[in-house]
Amino acid sequence: MVIGILVIAKNVTKPKALVKNDKKQKTTINLPKTKPITIYLQPFSGFPDTKSKYLLERLKGIYSNCKLLPSVELPQTAFYPPRNRYRADSLIRWLSNKVKENDVIAGMASEDISTTKGTNPDSGIFGLGYMPGPSCVISNFRLKQYTDDQLFKVLIHELGHTQGVDHCPLKTCFMRDAMGKNVLMEETEFCPDCRKKLIAKGWHL
Repeated sequence: MVIGILVIAKNVTKPKALVKNDKKQKTTINLPKTKPITIYLQPFSGFPDTKSKYLLERLKGIYSNCKLLPSVELPQTAFYPPRNRYRADSLIRWLSNKVKENDVIAGMASEDISTTKGTNPDSGIFGLGYMPGPSCVISNFRLKQYTDDQLFKVLIHELGHTQGVDHCPLKTCFMRDAMGKNVLMEETEFCPDCRKKLIAKGWHL
């Protein structure tokens, strides 16, 4: 996974002491209000509208503050001619400039995407995301013969990384490392530990 930039909360207000009565002093702490992040789904040209809408509705079931953006062309700066692919690391870097601080954007492509894995300089993948960070990208290129449910699992896996959740050792967890294989049929839920981390980020799990 690509390591992203740690986001530090700003504009933190100092606690204020309020009411004092005859018996004892009472202090109320005014905690700063944290605005929930918005997750934007960004389809690239060629990604089916039906899949975009399906992923949006599924995502709304676990995170309410998400929006679908109009389709855009894949940036040619991310194209890798030797393999006729798009570099996922370049795509998430390009996407990261499309959202405000603290928000997240997930690119959705039908073209093949790749990244460097170990000694393989250009390995085809399902998805990639910063951990933590503002963006991720998924592709249905290697999942065209499978169900949309598997594509949704890829989406929430990469979004989990953007929220700072690392790979999980449990085979049934959505945050499992695929190790270059399609193990999505074995994944059934977020494990208690990963679920706890995402609930703390506002996910409804």
